[in-house]
Amino acid sequence: MHQRTRRHFLHRSAALTAATLAAGRPDALWSQHTPRPQPTADTVILLWMGGGMAQTDTFDPKHYSPYEPGLRSADVLSTFPSIDTAADPVKLTQGFENIATVMDRGMVVRSVVPPDLGRLLHSRHQFHWHTGYEPPQSVAVPHLGAIIARTRPPDRPDIPGFVDIGQTIEGNPDAETLKVFHSAGFLGSEYAPFLIPDPRDAVSAMRPPAHMTPLRFRRRFESYRDMMKNSPMLREAGQYHQESLLRSVENAHRLLESPAAKAFDLSLEPKKTYDIYNTSRFGLGCLLARRLTEIGVRFIEVTTEYMPFQRWDTHANGHERLIEMKKEIDAPIAQLVRDLHERGLLHRTLILVASEFGRDMMTEGKPERFIANDGTIQVPERMSDPRHYGMHRHFTGAQSVLVFGGGMKQGIAYGKTAGERPMRVIEKPVALVDLQATILHAAGVPPDLAYTYEQRPVYVTKDGKAKPALDLFA
Repeated sequence: MHQRTRRHFLHRSAALTAATLAAGRPDALWSQHTPRPQPTADTVILLWMGGGMAQTDTFDPKHYSPYEPGLRSADVLSTFPSIDTAADPVKLTQGFENIATVMDRGMVVRSVVPPDLGRLLHSRHQFHWHTGYEPPQSVAVPHLGAIIARTRPPDRPDIPGFVDIGQTIEGNPDAETLKVFHSAGFLGSEYAPFLIPDPRDAVSAMRPPAHMTPLRFRRRFESYRDMMKNSPMLREAGQYHQESLLRSVENAHRLLESPAAKAFDLSLEPKKTYDIYNTSRFGLGCLLARRLTEIGVRFIEVTTEYMPFQRWDTHANGHERLIEMKKEIDAPIAQLVRDLHERGLLHRTLILVASEFGRDMMTEGKPERFIANDGTIQVPERMSDPRHYGMHRHFTGAQSVLVFGGGMKQGIAYGKTAGERPMRVIEKPVALVDLQATILHAAGVPPDLAYTYEQRPVYVTKDGKAKPALDLFA
């Protein structure tokens, strides 16, 4: 992250703090009813497929119909055939041959049920997935990663608690939405994500500019810190948030001078391993995530990057798009699992592969709220062009999430969806809020933990009522 990016990020953090977080220190309120769970994971890695994965073309294969002109759209369930995996009960779709070899160390949860948020928008579901709350909120609710970083900080003060890799915010058409949930909210700036838009350039975030001597860099840092201490905007934000922002700056500078900074330098990785991960920015993000896990970062998010109508946001030409997306993620995800297993870290690292909702060619939203014409795409009755072949619509009747490590069961497919449309969950449903509670539980955070904000409790899950899916744990 170049100096301009760091400066802009800090400026934006200060503005957010002053504008929305002037209510004082958010103190934790531990529940008298739910004991604090023993963590099964020291690190959580969320591999985020922004845009919505088509579950029947990824981790929940159905009847395969190859493309041919005149094919009825309603007859298409999967556009890829299924393949065997290292776990006999688990089938994936073609294109995941590498992930298939490590499925004996993971499981696919096919019965996640996204919420009904009224309006089926990427921004609303992404916000909800990352915070547990439906937007808009009257308070600045924190990202799950910030909650984990605050509740269970790293063992060393020179290591960031929360790192986000791969998402470009500035210049993105949905930048304002992305900023809102890439935040620690009322918890304070020191728990906000350390943003690495491009893992290939991660090491630059750990070094002073080339033209600047270490002494000059330290003096500039001290001047900037003093400037923030005397900023009228920060004084208006309240003492806690002023101190939190100053601590975030101190922590960032401490990291620059720490041996832990080497974890961000991908050039130190052996070429053979680097080349396996080097499928894309996402692939190298997985390599960076592995290196950050080794030094003890608590929460790491790596994204394929959400861009409207691109990548996983397959409103047209979905089959061809997924061929390319699978090439990006298949080898890096499998190698991440192998590397962590070989280093003895997988059992204490929870890896999730997820997106904001599923997809179906014919159904928009939930099956019981079927929308034949949602105004976004017209699915022809019969296909006349390969662009029609793929998963086009947002589907909230079911969603698949891939899970590895972190004390979870291995080698199984959990839950079941119908074999014919509408392909909703029919066995062992896991509400998304309960999956969020499960992630927190694995990290040692009870779902009814609350923080006082504006003299009232704000829970880490909606109203503190979510329940971890304990049946997912080994």
